[in-house]
Amino acid sequence: MSEAPAVPIIDVTPLVTGEGDEHAVSTAMADACRREGFFYVVGHGVSEDLQHRLDEMSRSFFAQPVDEKVKIRMGLAGKAWRGYFPVGGELTSGKPDLKEGLYFGTELGADDPRVRAGVPLHGANLFPAGLPGFAGTILEYMAALTDLGHALMRGIAMSLALESTYFRAGYMADPLTLFRIFHYPPAPARPAAEEEWGVGEHTDYGVLTILRQDDAGGLQVKAGSRWIDAPPVTNFFVCNIGDMLDRLTHGLYRSTPHRVLNVSGRGRLSFPFFFDPGFDARVAPIDLSGLLSSSTPRADDADERWDNASVHDFEGTYGDYVLGKVSKVFPELRRSVE
Repeated sequence: MSEAPAVPIIDVTPLVTGEGDEHAVSTAMADACRREGFFYVVGHGVSEDLQHRLDEMSRSFFAQPVDEKVKIRMGLAGKAWRGYFPVGGELTSGKPDLKEGLYFGTELGADDPRVRAGVPLHGANLFPAGLPGFAGTILEYMAALTDLGHALMRGIAMSLALESTYFRAGYMADPLTLFRIFHYPPAPARPAAEEEWGVGEHTDYGVLTILRQDDAGGLQVKAGSRWIDAPPVTNFFVCNIGDMLDRLTHGLYRSTPHRVLNVSGRGRLSFPFFFDPGFDARVAPIDLSGLLSSSTPRADDADERWDNASVHDFEGTYGDYVLGKVSKVFPELRRSVE
């Protein structure tokens, strides 16, 4: 554990277990979502043994030669958009990232109607053949984080004076769950350009990101005009708002810019889990008139985004939104989802 974080810490045990004061938790979530857009969660119920296994297997994978890792490269998965990419293979805000990574999603067989129909981002995962237990660990972790995601969204619904089941019933009955494992090589202590950052300034696309970090540090959150550290803390997850929750709440809960610079002098592992609306869910602003009457949300944020595209101008399904973004992140794979 590093220094005490400036980002709020919320014990979500009541949301996970159903025992305790859920409304106190939702009030704390409302405060964090309005101010920072980021918060830590404890009491999340995700096994520490499972987290340790995930960490060890991920280190084993990335320690392999590139020739071995590319055996499950993303190009082999086509529209399913799964597998490995090398350092520099992903672009954030139009610039190559100083990281390599693995993409996973909900495991679907060839007989699934969405797979048969060729729906992008749906299909089977690519797992390394030489690491026994890797696939099982990934799928177990994704199942645990899906349960946690539903619990956290209950709290966010209550924080907006909505029914606790609002998001699960309306947007996330069949959520698009995307899981990434990133490995960041050490970066220069004083980077000369943003290309030397692990990931430059950006926001996430969906509703909620649940992040596990190793102990290397490097995550920073934009708070107004300054950047604050979100250091790793043992058995804590970092949660942040994505663009779609920003849109749903008229900008009351804003997707907060963040970035990564690994100056630890060693490799850094990061495990972001994206808990997002269903692919076919239409995302439109919620009626929050009771909350917005005393607020001044900023519904035009185009000038603050690298592509000058405001989330509040978007019309369509979450699938439409995420495909538009994904094709910019991996331009060489764009044809596979068109």
